[in-house]
Amino acid sequence: MKRVILIVLDSVGVGYMRDAKKFNDWGANTLGHLREYFGKLDLPELEKMGLSRIIDLKTGRKVIPEGSFGKMKEKSNAKDTIIGHWELMGIISKKGFPLYPNGFPKSIIKKFEKRIGRKVLGNKPASGTVIIEELGEEHMKTGNPIVYTSADSVFQIAAHEKVVPLRTLYKWCRIAREILSGKYRVGRVIARPFIGRPGKFKRTYNRKDFSVSPPKKTLLDYLKEKRIKTIGIGKIGDIFNHKGLSIEIHTEGNRDGTLKTIKAIKEIKEKSFIFTNLVDFDSNYGHRRNPEGYYNALKEFDSFLPEIKKNMKENDILIITADHGCDPLYKKHTDHTREHVPLLVYGERIKVKNLGIRESFCDVARTIDEYFGVGKIKTGKSFLKEVLKS
Repeated sequence: MKRVILIVLDSVGVGYMRDAKKFNDWGANTLGHLREYFGKLDLPELEKMGLSRIIDLKTGRKVIPEGSFGKMKEKSNAKDTIIGHWELMGIISKKGFPLYPNGFPKSIIKKFEKRIGRKVLGNKPASGTVIIEELGEEHMKTGNPIVYTSADSVFQIAAHEKVVPLRTLYKWCRIAREILSGKYRVGRVIARPFIGRPGKFKRTYNRKDFSVSPPKKTLLDYLKEKRIKTIGIGKIGDIFNHKGLSIEIHTEGNRDGTLKTIKAIKEIKEKSFIFTNLVDFDSNYGHRRNPEGYYNALKEFDSFLPEIKKNMKENDILIITADHGCDPLYKKHTDHTREHVPLLVYGERIKVKNLGIRESFCDVARTIDEYFGVGKIKTGKSFLKEVLKS
């Protein structure tokens, strides 16, 4: 029985890439700046896995890694969540999704308003928590949805759960997804429900992403076709528009996502691929520029690693990586940051090996493809022979 567990620490970057100037990200370093801010990063389990060989954690400990380690470049011409995950599953995107730094065109908004029978509030780039505080009271009085975007390719619709039922909000998102096609094809339409009262609004975990489908088959599709069970935990299902997954498991934050990953490792007794996204690093702390929250989330995940390892079997491989950066101490903007991502590989059959700097996230897909003997992924370079004990 072979299993691979791939955990994406959403936005945990390890230093800007050579082309970062093109993305206005020169100098960004998510983990490096956190280390400078706190003096050190005390993450003993990740350190054992080799994180300190990728970036100096300043703990003063001399730790021999338990597995293989390195970092990866993104080959796709973007820095968003969808394209980062697609590349992890074997697709390189030459072009990113359209951005709307001045809000969406009037023609798009008019079509949307006509279809839903309501006027729109906002229509500008904004922080989700800020725009809800700004327009939430008016939304509650009128029932009109709050529409906003960000530095990402997203059309976000915020609505109070007691004013607009979730089923209606999701219906509005599907309508927006239909309208946003062709040259307006944003990466994601996102339902952003919230609760509370003016001054004390709070977003809920009933968020739902309506993404575009990958342009071609990914590793997930090929594994499923070979009857290898594919389990998406967190927003994996949304990112791949529900393609190539045998099971989708919704989560409410990092802790819940990690616990559900452990549960899947314990319960699934067949050849399988468990694919988890832990989103709080990015959405709650990176974009919010909250270094304390970011570091605490890292420490919490680190504390769960012994439980994850304890439940792994002889032929299991654990891979921990990220999809981009989101440096909470970067001052130029609050967007994702164009960074290398960590690559940590662990298992009973995995040797200690420095994997260096990989040229593409696709190396992960190519390696998993080779481990399961599928032979369909042609992008990237497998590191399986480098890490597997004979």
